[in-house]
Amino acid sequence: MCNLYRLTTPASAIAALFGTEAAAGANVVEVVAPTDPGLVIANNEVRAMAWGFPRNELSTVTGQPLKPHAIYNVRTENIGSRFWRGSFARRRCLIPVNAWAEAEGKQGRMTRTWFSVPGEEVFALAGIWRRSDEWGHVFSMMMVPGHEAMADLNDRMPVILRPEDWRTWTQGSPTTAHALCQTWSEDLMRQASQESWSDRTRSDRTKKETPQPKDQQLSLPL
Repeated sequence: MCNLYRLTTPASAIAALFGTEAAAGANVVEVVAPTDPGLVIANNEVRAMAWGFPRNELSTVTGQPLKPHAIYNVRTENIGSRFWRGSFARRRCLIPVNAWAEAEGKQGRMTRTWFSVPGEEVFALAGIWRRSDEWGHVFSMMMVPGHEAMADLNDRMPVILRPEDWRTWTQGSPTTAHALCQTWSEDLMRQASQESWSDRTRSDRTKKETPQPKDQQLSLPL
């Protein structure tokens, strides 16, 4: 499943592309991994949210709560589960990206291979969001069976949305939105790199805007 993507386009340019407003002080990184802050378009506004819904479990040894871990992707066939269904029904968002990465190579020497839509500097992936007690507002990415261009790396890919489907995804009924959860039928651009898969460098985590206090992170409803 996808757990790394890139967005170097400024929030103001994202807002212009999607015909919406950008919230002030969005705290984001340029290469986003689970629990990192990334930009999403929700309720007609570009906002920063943490990538991954927190899941809380109890220790099988002590019975005490464990540190929550991020569930950053959701298979479309699982959206009816209690964990996901409320967000899919009421809180769908767009995730703007330049490209997403898959791991390639032998264990311990894996590199990042990037996938994008030819001719598109920015494209939108389908996401859902909610408010969490642990990390504030969070989002997760919808996943479908993979494209043939990435068949040797992963059997799943994010849902890519065409511009004419953005409004249907965010404002349509759950039934019409679910119909958009399809494997991308057109070409994908594949670009191998020498970037280490596991090397979360300082440049990856460069902040693009001024951070906000958690209690001022968002004004979105629950």
